[in-house]
Amino acid sequence: MKIRVVSSRNEILSLNPNEKVVHLSFRPSNKDIFLLVETCPKLEIIQVPKSYKKTVSRAIEMFLEMQKVQLLEGDVWGHRKDINEYYVFPQSLMMKIRSLKAEGIPGENIAEKVSREHQLNPKMVTYILNRKQLEPD
Repeated sequence: MKIRVVSSRNEILSLNPNEKVVHLSFRPSNKDIFLLVETCPKLEIIQVPKSYKKTVSRAIEMFLEMQKVQLLEGDVWGHRKDINEYYVFPQSLMMKIRSLKAEGIPGENIAEKVSREHQLNPKMVTYILNRKQLEPD
C-alpha cells in the first residue's frame, strides 16, 4: 500500500484523481482540504501530523465525515519526497498484518500490536486490514 505525500498546497491540483490515501506534510487550510477532496473524488484517508490535526476546524471534520473521508494523524517516518512522491508501506509490514489476520487474531488486537511496533495510527492499520487485498498498489 502506498500513501501520496503532498508537501505543498501547490501540488494539490496536480494529484491523480484516483488517489485514496494522502499525507499532507504542510498545515492545510480549510480551502486546501476542500480542494483536495474535489481533486481526488476517490479519497478515503487524509493523514496529517499530530500537531496539524489539532488545528483542523470542526467544520472541516464534519465536511470530511459527510464525504466519508477519514482524517488521521500520523507521519511518514524517513520518507524523502525528493526521491519518491509516494511512501510505500514495507512489504514485511503487509506480510505481518496478513499473517496475524490468517491466525484469526481480532482486528482491534492486530491494530494495537502493529501500531505499537511500527509507530502507525491504529486507524491506519485497521484501514490496511480491511482492504480487500493486503498487496501494495
